[in-house]
Amino acid sequence: MPNDYFQFQQFRIDQADCAQKVSTDACLLGAAADLAGATRMLDLGTGTGLLALMAAQRAPAATIEAIEIDPAAAAQAAANAAASPWASRIQVWPLSLAAYADTRPGLFSHIICNPPFFRRSLASPDAARATARHEGAGSLTFGDIIGFAAGHLAAGGTLTVLLPPPEMQQFEREAAAGGLPVQARLTVRHRPGGRATRCISAFGRGAVVRRESELIIQDAEGAYSAAFRALLGGFYLAL
Repeated sequence: MPNDYFQFQQFRIDQADCAQKVSTDACLLGAAADLAGATRMLDLGTGTGLLALMAAQRAPAATIEAIEIDPAAAAQAAANAAASPWASRIQVWPLSLAAYADTRPGLFSHIICNPPFFRRSLASPDAARATARHEGAGSLTFGDIIGFAAGHLAAGGTLTVLLPPPEMQQFEREAAAGGLPVQARLTVRHRPGGRATRCISAFGRGAVVRRESELIIQDAEGAYSAAFRALLGGFYLAL
């Protein structure tokens, strides 16, 4: 079973009350998202608060808001933020995206999200975990995320999302139709020559300037690759 906490170099994530625990996926998204010029950020579906905390570490000029529909997870994310060195720059809202939108939150330079993506697989019997991992009733849909971002990204703002390749293709189609074409895509593979397992794509308005890159997590011998160690070296205690 996962530990009740995960210790990073500069902060700790307590996660006993969160359905979705700290994962390599989320760490990759938090480390790889382009936060250049970040001033005001939003983490959609924050869970443990991991992405908000990674953003606070990487973007010292940014304030970060985070929303989480599950009350227990939202309380834990707020506690994790309060115990971090960046407590004054992170605010956690225990709200659905629709309820948060009703607060008229204004514009963001960056929005980041690790959304539910098991659209066609069997749902978990644990209701909270199912909401965190599966698109459906009570969870964030692709349309919800795209519609909110289209209305709340500042000029030049960026929405960054992590999904498996098939789901990312669908998300990219919906985002383009919603006025947010893909600007950059990072493809993640576990081993050299292996199949792509995740994509991290950035979306924004205006002309499409697609930048394609790739990250291999492990080398041929099974050790973490130099690129992975460089990306997560400021967060993990040991690589």
